[in-house]
Amino acid sequence: MQILNVGAGRTDEEYRAAEEQRRADLRADSRSDANYFFIAAAVAALGSGLTPVQLNILANVGVIDLLQHYSGAFGELHILAVYATTALWLVLLTGLGFAAQKGYRWAFLVGIVLYVMDMGALAVMFSTWSTGVHGFFVYRWFQGQKALKELKELAHAEKQ
Repeated sequence: MQILNVGAGRTDEEYRAAEEQRRADLRADSRSDANYFFIAAAVAALGSGLTPVQLNILANVGVIDLLQHYSGAFGELHILAVYATTALWLVLLTGLGFAAQKGYRWAFLVGIVLYVMDMGALAVMFSTWSTGVHGFFVYRWFQGQKALKELKELAHAEKQ
């Protein structure tokens, strides 16, 4: 006796094909959301002054804003500290992007925590536009980790 699938009226082959298509869609969604790490790194580079063109209006990084505002006591090291922090931020985002593209859910979660904490720093600096941009990235990374979670659950359900 054969157990009926949830999709009544579908053959087993159609059901398997639909499940495989669902898995492929989840993988594609996750990879697409992982690309937002690279976009965030590019926006951070443009907003922080590391590139020849600086667009502070687009988005800022809260930690770097705080450092620029309150690190005057460092004297000559002030600029070096800002550039080093910016470079570290960019390397971190790029590394998280590569990890997320390979399907590591923790990369999305680390990115979410990092940007939520940075949103706190932006709130202190009263940068509402940048807070909104950060919120967008957090939302996309949440969607990416959710897709990976569903993909893992589908693989686990298939084994049973």
